Amino acid sequence: MDFLPIFLNIKDRNCLVVGGGEVAARKTILLLKAGAQVRVVSPHLNDELNNLLQRGSIIYHAETFDPVQLKDVVLVFAATNERSINQYVSEAANGLGIPVNIADNPALCSFIMPSILNRSPILIAISSGGTSPVLARLLRAQLETLIPEAYGRLAYYAGKFREHVKHRFSSPKKRRLFWEKVLQGPFAEMVFSGKNREAEAFLLSSLEHETNEPLWGEVYLVGAGPGNSDLLTFRAMRLMQQADVVVYDRLVSPAILDMVRRDATRIYAGKERNQHTLPQESINHLLVRLAKEGKRVLRLKGGDPFIFGRGGEEIETLSQHHIPFQVVPGITAASGVASYAGIPLTHRDYAQSCIFVTGHLKNNTINLDWQVLARPQQTIVIYMGLLGLPVLCKQLIAHGLPASTPAAIVQQGTTYKQRVVIGSLETLPALASAANLVPPTLIIVGEVVRLHQKLAWFEPVCDSVGE
Repeated sequence: MDFLPIFLNIKDRNCLVVGGGEVAARKTILLLKAGAQVRVVSPHLNDELNNLLQRGSIIYHAETFDPVQLKDVVLVFAATNERSINQYVSEAANGLGIPVNIADNPALCSFIMPSILNRSPILIAISSGGTSPVLARLLRAQLETLIPEAYGRLAYYAGKFREHVKHRFSSPKKRRLFWEKVLQGPFAEMVFSGKNREAEAFLLSSLEHETNEPLWGEVYLVGAGPGNSDLLTFRAMRLMQQADVVVYDRLVSPAILDMVRRDATRIYAGKERNQHTLPQESINHLLVRLAKEGKRVLRLKGGDPFIFGRGGEEIETLSQHHIPFQVVPGITAASGVASYAGIPLTHRDYAQSCIFVTGHLKNNTINLDWQVLARPQQTIVIYMGLLGLPVLCKQLIAHGLPASTPAAIVQQGTTYKQRVVIGSLETLPALASAANLVPPTLIIVGEVVRLHQKLAWFEPVCDSVGE
């Protein structure tokens, strides 16, 4: 994060705009909307600024910039056509510790202006860090269509009844739960449709009938997908914003974890080979304990929780203790990683079936039904098989698959660190070792791997490697 996004209170504070043209006028109008006292310094004013002057909205100094004009100023904009003047303003303001913005010159700015979506009192600021203001404006335009003007009225009522709710509920958590329910229910719909009196009556009635009894928690078992945050489901996103606590695995990417509600407690329960932060049984009972404390618990698991994710064991324990739970499927690594590697798991000309297995080594062996795996016109997807890759390939060859059978191993699939190593059952172990791959990886074996070169569409930062 290159800049700290903040909102400044400049109501009735002195702000300075250096410049008298179109850009200076835009900055001046923005400051006036925020309630500032605006001084404009420029030898000349355009028509828009002149109109503001005639209405008494601004104070005007018909001269060039002088640092003395910074006295009692809390914020400065410079928007002249002279680079030397803009730089002079920047140096003078920075020397006094006054935030300064120089139009179209991020290097001279101590702060930059975002693209603003105004739903007062709700404000949404979007910034590209000065790299692409046009992109920021395009994103704002998309949000304009998604967030109606009525959200401002919704915020107004939340502010109006804030003290009522605070008086009704002593616990901050209960207040938050009440607002989450109200702001996503009939009250919000009444406000959106302009039924203001009905909305107020409904809110007061909801306050009257809402219980102050201790809460009973719930567990959300959510699949986080194979790593790319764009692949989360809408339902997963909604529950990630509601949770009080998140218990997450090693395979949950930082980008996805950042999307969880910021004030939620985070508990790491990751597992690596021979190194478990929490044993599975402890995780099961942790979920029960947290829910009994009245917390909404997000159990966030890489991929899909019911495919090699031990989600079934966790909800068995929850069910035994009568804990409410929900399960949100995620895109499992097999489908997500294969798609991003350009390898279809089935194809009319190559494979009519697909089988998922886990490749954990135990005592240097892997206990799989090799006869079932080593069938023609079948795709084999192997989870957690990097360490056992030589054993896997050797056994598949020994049980009937040709040594030339195409095979791939994909590291950190679907992310911009994705790496794809393509070979055969005979060559893949050596290729993977030479590529210094690390978990998480997924192995795909079968004729469909031949399609990778033709169908690969995703361009990660790291290029694919192979034969």
